[in-house]
Amino acid sequence: MSYSLTTLWYERQRYLPGVLAVAFSAMLIALQCGLLLGLFSITSIPVDRTRAHIWVGAPEVLSVDLGRPIPEAFLGRLASQPGVEPPEVYMEGFAYWLNPKGGSELCIIMGSRLEDESLAWCNGMTPELREQLTEPGTIAVDATELTRLGITGIGDTAKINGHRVRVVGLLKGFRSLAGPYVFCSVRTARPLLHLSQDETIYCVARCKNPEDAPKIVKHLREEFTDMSAFTSEEFSLRSRIHWLTKTKGGVALSYTAMLGLLVGGVVTSQTLYAATASSLREYAVLRALGIPRWRMALTVLAQSFWVGLAGVFIAVPATFAFAQGAEALGANVMLPFWLLGLSVVVTMTMAMISGLAALRSLRLIDPAILLR
Repeated sequence: MSYSLTTLWYERQRYLPGVLAVAFSAMLIALQCGLLLGLFSITSIPVDRTRAHIWVGAPEVLSVDLGRPIPEAFLGRLASQPGVEPPEVYMEGFAYWLNPKGGSELCIIMGSRLEDESLAWCNGMTPELREQLTEPGTIAVDATELTRLGITGIGDTAKINGHRVRVVGLLKGFRSLAGPYVFCSVRTARPLLHLSQDETIYCVARCKNPEDAPKIVKHLREEFTDMSAFTSEEFSLRSRIHWLTKTKGGVALSYTAMLGLLVGGVVTSQTLYAATASSLREYAVLRALGIPRWRMALTVLAQSFWVGLAGVFIAVPATFAFAQGAEALGANVMLPFWLLGLSVVVTMTMAMISGLAALRSLRLIDPAILLR
């Protein structure tokens, strides 16, 4: 192992392209996957930013923004379950936004109760804003969506599905993938989504013991077949997977990451091969001294391991630096520890495979070349 490190140090200029290729591959994999996670986490914001443990909706609902009307009487089904606190309604659905200039935009209405103890209002709302939203026809939007909606700020008016609304507040951190989120009260949401007084989109509830949620959801599924029931974690994941498969964005980003991995593997393999081939006389001396080929093969594999490790050490800080730059530009990059660990494992595996591919140069070793 010390011989491998010594060789790498004295021949560092020769091995540098391989190290950089490995670092590029690891960084690209982590950033692409982190960008993918961050992008589709936006689709589950209505679930992740609320305090509910259980969601009940129409049968076979695919995503939180694709709910269909259900009877408000389903609240009784939730309330009858042991260990469930009083449930409430939550409304979400697509609508058309018509701005004062005449342009239109698809938006997502999010209507909830606004009391302090309510479950479904998003945790970015202040008590003052929730108080303002109790007035019929008032809404709040994300501050970054103003240009998209064709308005300038608080006090502006627009029409949603033919109903006049007025902006009374701005939020941060609620950008949407499909259409801008529009926050309002249940009273305002009903006409915007064309719901009757006895209809809702979802019924949500909180458990006295959060660990009971999966058991309660399972019981609801078995007892009632005319509705869907999910825990918050299940519904969040279901919404992300739906958008991932619907938009094919995951396929495109995964393809790019695999392409980076392939490029890194080829460059690393060729770098190790060229370095080994250029040292044939040194390996021939070792062979003449009786060193078996398998020991020399282990040396090449050790070199590929250290090249991969050096690339990882370069890639980790570079990944965080580029992620910070992406977030400064408005992109959300999620880098959980399991993703970084997976990137390291994939990168090191690629480096070792590259080392195995470089072993083909050892076939050229013959002590006779020392006599030429």
